[in-house]
Amino acid sequence: MTIRVGLVGTGYAAGARAKAFRADPRSQLLSVAGHHFESAATFAESHDLKVVEGWQQLVADDSLDLVVVATVSSLHGEVVEAALTAGKHVVVEYPLSLDLAQAERLVKLAAERNLLLHVEHIELLGGLHRAVQAHLPKVGTLSYVSYRTLNPQHPAPMKWTYRSDLFGFPFCGALSRVHRLTNLFGPVEAVTCCTQTTDSQADPTYFESILSSARLQFQSGVVAELTYGKGENLWVYRREIEVQGSSGALVFNRDEGKLTTAEGTAPIAVTPRRGLFVKDTEGVLDYLSEGKPLYVSAAESVYALSVGDALRRASANGKTVTLG
Repeated sequence: MTIRVGLVGTGYAAGARAKAFRADPRSQLLSVAGHHFESAATFAESHDLKVVEGWQQLVADDSLDLVVVATVSSLHGEVVEAALTAGKHVVVEYPLSLDLAQAERLVKLAAERNLLLHVEHIELLGGLHRAVQAHLPKVGTLSYVSYRTLNPQHPAPMKWTYRSDLFGFPFCGALSRVHRLTNLFGPVEAVTCCTQTTDSQADPTYFESILSSARLQFQSGVVAELTYGKGENLWVYRREIEVQGSSGALVFNRDEGKLTTAEGTAPIAVTPRRGLFVKDTEGVLDYLSEGKPLYVSAAESVYALSVGDALRRASANGKTVTLG
């Protein structure tokens, strides 16, 4: 069986998907639609695809079995709902939707129609996540986690990821940060959050800098500090995870890890982040052609989104938000 694929989006993730599907003989990538027709036409030419005027036309195409959604985050929910309603399997880059209620509805719709709804979370496939998972038992009872990703940009780019209406609240648009923690440490009991945004002087539709700092109290007792920022008000790049436990600590800085215990400090090897979209795509095709289970469920992604939405509400009202 050849799985016929249509792609909505023309950015980095869409390009990686196009290469992955074209390299696998089980799939045939046929068409693409984009946020802007001109960029979709250029993308179609470079990948030898049919360009479609709009995503509505693409999802209605009866020749397609699978729709891949890799466009701006604010459109995810709408495109996914239309594709599922049209009887298509769906792969969508996180977040499934910027609206939590819609995301929950889409999971139910996919189940009712017996269709695949896969929300990409390649951070779970990467070497960093695998290394943290493998070494957590060595630090004993967990107590504290710090996770920081800071990306200075001078100047800040005029891209959709720097527009709040298209990208969403930081811990929803950048949902992988939250999902990494919920995957590792389980359900969240309560959250607080503070967010600072500086609008672009050239065009206030965009922001030139954003910084969101959160505290998550897990049901297990673990306390996590989660920080996400990007733009012109930052000057030092950070991608760090620290885990403290009763018997030791883990510290990961980019692709370098260390385990510290009473016996001393030892390095931890971390596999570089390469080929993750290929792994994710292979998993989708394994599921559709052979029924092999995927590494993550849409329900897990929606739970992470519920935490991200709680952080959004906590940031808006300055109060602690408790999760059910």
